[in-house]
Amino acid sequence: MPATPTDMEAQPSGRLLASDEDKKPGEVERRASGSLRPRSGQQALASIVHSWASRKFAVGCAILFPVAVTVYVTWWFLTFFDNFFSPIYYKLFDFHVFGLGFITSMAFIFVIGVFFSSWMGTALLGIGEWIIKRLPLVKHIYSASKQVSAAINPENEASKAFQECVIIRHPRKGEFAIAFITGRTVLQTGTQDLKLNTVYVPTNHVYVGDIFLLEDKEIIHTNLSVREGLGKLFALMMGRICVRHVAAHMR
Repeated sequence: MPATPTDMEAQPSGRLLASDEDKKPGEVERRASGSLRPRSGQQALASIVHSWASRKFAVGCAILFPVAVTVYVTWWFLTFFDNFFSPIYYKLFDFHVFGLGFITSMAFIFVIGVFFSSWMGTALLGIGEWIIKRLPLVKHIYSASKQVSAAINPENEASKAFQECVIIRHPRKGEFAIAFITGRTVLQTGTQDLKLNTVYVPTNHVYVGDIFLLEDKEIIHTNLSVREGLGKLFALMMGRICVRHVAAHMR
């Protein structure tokens, strides 16, 4: 049956409609991709800015935190001792002078140090420790606090016995430990004398550890004093400093 003019006119329009439908998905994809590109760029920029701001904020916190702790502890220490002795002066002289109680507290601590450095103070301290070590809970708190104070006590026998703070490779290759040289000895062999260092490596308790005899080439010397080394050791035990802070003192 021959096609009528109406059918012939309808066929091209049908092809055009079909081609338009074929083009629509491609146009939609192009429009979608075009609209996503600016958004992904904005998200990347926002992520970079957020990461940069977070790092700088963390750096600021890391700088201000020790300063804030130092100021807070110093202010607390000053006000605590000042408030302890200030009421006494206020009752005696009927006026308050800020800092006078703190000066009195420092003088009192100095007198305590002088007294307990004598034989009488040492004997009295020994009796007090004997009583404290028999109390169930208090003895553990006292022992832990005494270990910390031993690191800053210049008259501590352990700190006197330690001659130098060093770092040795222990317990395995690639691992290091803070150690202290306590003396030097000579090992007599058949051919020559071997000079060795007596090295003490503390464990979980400062007064318990291992002793090694090592040559100079097996020891990494540091510029840390014995007191600083003990302080770093306690800080490492409590997880307060990173190992790279100790490695910075290697020489």
